[in-house]
Amino acid sequence: VEVGLGVETVEADFNDPGELRAALATGRFRWAYVQHTRQRLADSYDPGEVLAACRAAGVRTIVDDNYAVFRVPAGGVELGADASCFSLFKLHGPEGVGVVVGARDLIARVHEDNYSGGGQVQGHQALDALRALTHVPVMWALQSRVGAEAAERLAAGEVPGVVDVRVANAQDRCLLVQLDRPVARELPAVAARFGAAPYPVGSNSRYEIAPLFYRMSSSSLDDAPELADWVVRINPMRAGADLVLDILRRSLDALARHPHDTSEAPAADEAHSDPTKD
Repeated sequence: VEVGLGVETVEADFNDPGELRAALATGRFRWAYVQHTRQRLADSYDPGEVLAACRAAGVRTIVDDNYAVFRVPAGGVELGADASCFSLFKLHGPEGVGVVVGARDLIARVHEDNYSGGGQVQGHQALDALRALTHVPVMWALQSRVGAEAAERLAAGEVPGVVDVRVANAQDRCLLVQLDRPVARELPAVAARFGAAPYPVGSNSRYEIAPLFYRMSSSSLDDAPELADWVVRINPMRAGADLVLDILRRSLDALARHPHDTSEAPAADEAHSDPTKD
């Protein structure tokens, strides 16, 4: 980042208001970059409070609103940021198209840098983006309802081998399922035999149909590496609760009968995973 953009970076822990205030008081930087959604299990900062502190110190802000759009009451600019940026691919839009909203001077600079026809989003791409933004809120609501139902049924003991479940906004809204045996590493590949997706394509992109059975994010495992063996992340995507629970039940049964046997399943190829998920 420092070499490519020609900037000096300053890190501050947003979870510690005192550290943030101290960093802002140094006057060493003019811009702050804030990720809206949680990246680590211990994250507790309020984006609005972080943005307010930056604004009070005369520091302009850019918010990464990926995974937050249509999932939170207010986006980055609505909370006071100078600009919000997010990918439309994560909102069922076309590949390679993003959105920047914010202050007039920043938007004018974006338009200036993309004045040519090749830099414009138009025609079928623009219509694809518009259509996605109209139906994604409804799809997210349905997906959220399925996740809540699956969590309730798992908590009630419907699938043997599950000891706990939480609905989490770990970037995507998903289920974190704790198992009674350390088979979480093997489970995604086995679940693929029964219809699950073993790795993300684009994080709720238009290509995500089958329910996703996947590991915890890398940032989460950095904080709690022991979860790699015990917790699996499940996103229903376009599936219903019945299918999600059926795949989980059959996968756990298969692992109980043949531990560590994933020979019939496709590998959870990390090269195909969405790096923004981690």
